[in-house]
Amino acid sequence: MIIRTIAHPRAGLIGNPSDGYFGKTIAFAFRNFSAQIELWESPELELLPSRRDHSVFKSLGGLHADVKQHGYYGGFRLLKAAAKAFYEHCQQRGVALPDRNFTMRYKSDIPNRVGLAGSSALITACMRGLMEFYGVPVSRHSLANLVLRVENQELGIPAGLQDRVAQSYQGAIFMDFDRRLMEERGYGNYEELDALRLPPLYIAYREDLSEGTEVYHNDLRARWQRGEPDVLAAIAFWADLTVRFRAALDAGDVPEMHRLINANFDKRASLYDVGGGNRDMVTTARSTGASAKFAGSGGAIVGIYDDEPMYVRLQEAFAEKGIRVIKPDLAPGLAAGDQR
Repeated sequence: MIIRTIAHPRAGLIGNPSDGYFGKTIAFAFRNFSAQIELWESPELELLPSRRDHSVFKSLGGLHADVKQHGYYGGFRLLKAAAKAFYEHCQQRGVALPDRNFTMRYKSDIPNRVGLAGSSALITACMRGLMEFYGVPVSRHSLANLVLRVENQELGIPAGLQDRVAQSYQGAIFMDFDRRLMEERGYGNYEELDALRLPPLYIAYREDLSEGTEVYHNDLRARWQRGEPDVLAAIAFWADLTVRFRAALDAGDVPEMHRLINANFDKRASLYDVGGGNRDMVTTARSTGASAKFAGSGGAIVGIYDDEPMYVRLQEAFAEKGIRVIKPDLAPGLAAGDQR
């Protein structure tokens, strides 16, 4: 029997990047793209390479283009790190795993290195496959923590919980990473929002701006750890935006939601150089009347548009610059225990 599991990219709608700093965020997972795992029993444990793991190129230029798009590593290191962390998770909890081996392969069409959490989606899908294969249930908040452990401890990727929570729970999630909760029990307060109340959303991205998340977060984290007043104030500002956005969502106040999304990006851009290409994407979107902010660490933006004529203007403005724009199809929320 072949086990098939899936996880989706996410977009940080408001509040990011305060998720690693005891802040608050709202994010959603969407089904336009996916990371998928197939896993079946076999005599030996084997991880099969995907197109992102190949090492044969047509030319030096081909190698250069591949590294720019996918970085120096494909999905192999993610799967190996996930399997190692899953094994240790079970050992630490006294869970005896059946004496079974598997063969695993993966595929992903999530745009790479544009801040849509493609790496954590693949790790999440891998964890779901291992959970099902070995019959080990893991709660949604524990799964998010486990995926973050893979990235932080195994791979040295600086990140917070937002992406992993959105991918573990799916739907649109309000997250409060209150310091007391995080320090006492290891996870925050996560509440699913009514996705039907969200205004029309778009996501735009350009892969030629791709950077790893560590490029944007390393310096911010160091400044936060040093207690720089402007960074501490920004974290509090983003958390407050999240609370205000939720209130505006409940009230159906779309103009206020526009303003809050724009304020999120403007504060971020005041702290460090977000890059000319990223800023141009935001400026282009706003020129049509839409709001815009980073969906993650850069390379992709998310925002609100008011109606179909505005979306058409978005498409036309982005097409001139070779930028893709989509309407995100939100992934339905997962109930506790449902991690397929």
